[in-house]
Amino acid sequence: MSNPVVDPVPRINHRVVTTVFWKCLAGTIVILLRRGLWMIELARLEDKIMASKEDVLEALRSVQDPELFKDIVSLNMVKSVEVHGATAKIDVELTTPACPLKDRIRADVTAAVAQVPGISKVDITLSSRVRAASDPRTILPGVKNIIAVGAGKGGVGKSTIAVAIAAGLAMRGATVGLMDADVYGPSIPTMTGLEAQSPAVQGDKIIPFVVGPHGQSIKVMSIGFIVPREKALIWRGPMVHGVIKQFLEQVQWGDLDYLVVDLPPGTGDVSLTLAQSIPLTGAVIVATPQEVALMDARRAVRMFQQLGVSILGVVENMSYFVCDHGTQYDLFGRGGTQRMAKEMGLPFLGELPMDIRIPQHGDKGELFAGFKPGCPSQSFLDSIVENLAGQISVRNMTRPAAKSLKLEVTE
Repeated sequence: MSNPVVDPVPRINHRVVTTVFWKCLAGTIVILLRRGLWMIELARLEDKIMASKEDVLEALRSVQDPELFKDIVSLNMVKSVEVHGATAKIDVELTTPACPLKDRIRADVTAAVAQVPGISKVDITLSSRVRAASDPRTILPGVKNIIAVGAGKGGVGKSTIAVAIAAGLAMRGATVGLMDADVYGPSIPTMTGLEAQSPAVQGDKIIPFVVGPHGQSIKVMSIGFIVPREKALIWRGPMVHGVIKQFLEQVQWGDLDYLVVDLPPGTGDVSLTLAQSIPLTGAVIVATPQEVALMDARRAVRMFQQLGVSILGVVENMSYFVCDHGTQYDLFGRGGTQRMAKEMGLPFLGELPMDIRIPQHGDKGELFAGFKPGCPSQSFLDSIVENLAGQISVRNMTRPAAKSLKLEVTE
């Protein structure tokens, strides 16, 4: 048998190839058209869900200031809102650079705005502007807040707390002044490292000293700069009144966010003169936890309340002592000041344990040392300063202006 003949080149059906080609081309065109239409529709949907500035503002109305219990929009804390595509940029202006709850506010703003349809990214900038008390004032018009630091009795660390408050506020970027009104025992010159100096005079104004690095400096004035260090001031009420008036009216304090006034202990002439001369934002009372000290602290509270001065809070100093072995000793009965604050309906600003470094810093004039990282007192001092700043904001944003004090004596 002979082998069949095989054609070495298969025949191509050109009609079939042409048909397949055109079908594939048509299918590709359909796919591209469908994809184009889908992209157009997607763009339309994106346009429909793109967020606006008003959408973001509406979401921010649900965010409350944790201390003021009002939304941050009505409090004028939202300074600007920008929407760029799916990104919202928000500038929130806090009421103090020492705001204790800024991290919470940031988290609440982020959570609220992230729920807005069309927003996938939230950029927040936190700034601050210290609000001024609404009280009308002719003396010290450039000073936004005046804080009196007092105590019912001496020896409880009132000046230490006053210096710490001034230093802590300055370290957070506030403009701060420190006025030593403890005319009978001025310790501020030592605690600020400014001893043995006399203040300059420009015209009829006394120029305060400035201590601290640039951007964190504090203006300081004390009777201790004017009289010899060991001279006893045996002054009656009118003379004390004159000095306090001079420090308020003739010292060139300039523009300040906070003026901290270190008062003498007790309930005497200086506190009365200060309350009569100028509306105070409020007072801070310092006490140690034992009942003997708290009795006088209560009297100091009642004095300020009688004078129409708000109590911004109380501080417990020398709360306890921790020895080198880690054992804690409540030498004066820790927690007494906090219980007093609760009983009297007052804010408790915090406690400060005993630490040998605290008086050492004061003796050396190292007023910022307690806030350095690693210092045992840092967290306690930070808490006191931030809680006080929060209370000042609450006072200024929610309470009516203080009334002028008028005392009448009748027989």
